[in-house]
Amino acid sequence: MYNDDTIAAISTPQGTGGIGIIRISGSRAFEIAGRIFSGKKAFDELKSHTISYGKIIDPSSSETIDEVLVSKMNKPNTFTREDVVEINCHGGLVVLKRVLELVIREGARLAEPGEFTKRAFLNGRIDLSQAEAVIDIINSKTLQSSRAAMDQLEGKLSRQLKKVRDHLIELLAHMEVNFDYPEYDVEEITGRKVYDEAGQIRDLLEGIMNSFEKGRILREGISAVIVGRPNVGKSSLLNELSGKSRAIVTDIPGTTRDIIEEYVNINGIPVKMIDTAGIRETDDVVEKIGVERAQNAIENSDLVIVMIDAGVGISEEDMEILEKVKGKKTIVLINKVDLADKQEVDAIADKLAGFRVIRTSVKNEKGIDDLEKEITDLFMKGGISLNSEVIITNIRHKDLIAKAIQSIDEARGSYENGMPLDLIAIDIKNAAEFIGQITGESVSDDVIHEIFKNFCLGK
Repeated sequence: MYNDDTIAAISTPQGTGGIGIIRISGSRAFEIAGRIFSGKKAFDELKSHTISYGKIIDPSSSETIDEVLVSKMNKPNTFTREDVVEINCHGGLVVLKRVLELVIREGARLAEPGEFTKRAFLNGRIDLSQAEAVIDIINSKTLQSSRAAMDQLEGKLSRQLKKVRDHLIELLAHMEVNFDYPEYDVEEITGRKVYDEAGQIRDLLEGIMNSFEKGRILREGISAVIVGRPNVGKSSLLNELSGKSRAIVTDIPGTTRDIIEEYVNINGIPVKMIDTAGIRETDDVVEKIGVERAQNAIENSDLVIVMIDAGVGISEEDMEILEKVKGKKTIVLINKVDLADKQEVDAIADKLAGFRVIRTSVKNEKGIDDLEKEITDLFMKGGISLNSEVIITNIRHKDLIAKAIQSIDEARGSYENGMPLDLIAIDIKNAAEFIGQITGESVSDDVIHEIFKNFCLGK
């Protein structure tokens, strides 16, 4: 699983930019850098954790490839706990590629996706749950999702799970005493202790597991589809929430023919807003395809926002749309209230009993704050607080905690049924094993490979 060789990769996104970084890690990192870097001082004379100006020169041709800033970092005080060199080049595909090819030619190997983080885990700098947080930070869509990932990277979840695992192992130790010294007849005392304390551990794990839905939303966001008849203001709503003129807005019904998606940040929740074609009967072949896609979007969404034109009232087409969204989390917007009198709007609202209804005028920015609050309350009851709460965002963690809880339940059930301690110990050991798989203390090579293959190159 671990090769003691030197790896290298471009650690910045592809494309043109001010700076591009090539990272080298391993036992030969300094040797390779020393052969290609030319500065006021020889590379070997540079102090650790400093940045030095110089040039990257091809030793075979003496050609200068780029002017650079080079960071030299001695192990173990590095991300991978290996010797690390970072070459800060001018950002551009050609120069970065040439420097990387030179580094590889001089003895490094191209890193696999996530291999730098994998080495940080294998060398004991971070545990597996912290390693998984790295990719969550990279993929964060909001400040809150970034904070949740940062809490996990800093070990908030790991510390809590380590306490749980240590407690389970302590219980196993008490049981081992009973196995080793059966003549003292302490089985009943030990069994009761295991039963009570395992119950406390179970409650703690259940609290952590119940945070998953909130964590999943912070990590992945929710999918919200905007539906309604043509020209009710769907595209205007998308543009208002996203702050961009992404969707074409006209008075002509049927302007939107396809699905338009835009991520927006609503009170810390990443929301993928989906603007759809107006749902109506039509002979236009292209528009008909758009209507079919709108119906598919409804089925696959977490939230449906149905828009109704206050000036027109509720039509049969509106009622058909409301029928299609039954069973889904739904918010109904009575839009264009500025074009109708209050009695007409009240009459429409009366016909929508049972739905969450908000009166809006997207054109005048009326009701937008109410919509954002309703979405937050619908998916984040009690709001988002990351101060002291341990939140899990990863389905792998949730499943393993669920398995640990099941093992604890089986252990307590065995005690209630009068089973001997050696059988109860098996379930307690399984619970500790499942928790260890989250942090990497007991995990297979295949699982590690599966986790890191989803990382980007250079991280």
